[in-house]
Amino acid sequence: MASVTGTAISISARPSRRSLQVFNGLSVVKSVSFAGQRKSIPSIRSHPATSRFRVSCAAKPETLEKVCNIVKKQLALPENATVAGHSKFADLGADSLDTVEVVMGLEEAFGITVEEDSAQSIVTVQDAADLIEDLVCAKSA
Repeated sequence: MASVTGTAISISARPSRRSLQVFNGLSVVKSVSFAGQRKSIPSIRSHPATSRFRVSCAAKPETLEKVCNIVKKQLALPENATVAGHSKFADLGADSLDTVEVVMGLEEAFGITVEEDSAQSIVTVQDAADLIEDLVCAKSA
């Protein structure tokens, strides 16, 4: 059985035996080979993972709330629309131009500048709030 979680790989022939774990710096595995004395070859499955590793403090609740309100306003969402940290911009009906306008509104509201590569990494409202929190902290330091 092989499993991948974050930057760790656990490989074991039997669940009850000890597992070999490999950490640090593993980003893509293109091939895996096994050599053994047994005649049977373990099966390997590959499951695509859509996870990102990011070290960051979560944004303050007031920052998240302000970002949610700005997103609602910029996207002209109805008052009863729910916008939360887990909301994806695409699910809110935003295209790439809408997302650029949201980022510009956030820059203006928080007095910051968001670099283009950072703006492209924003997928959810929480991503935007965390990025803003980081930029505001860096600006005040």
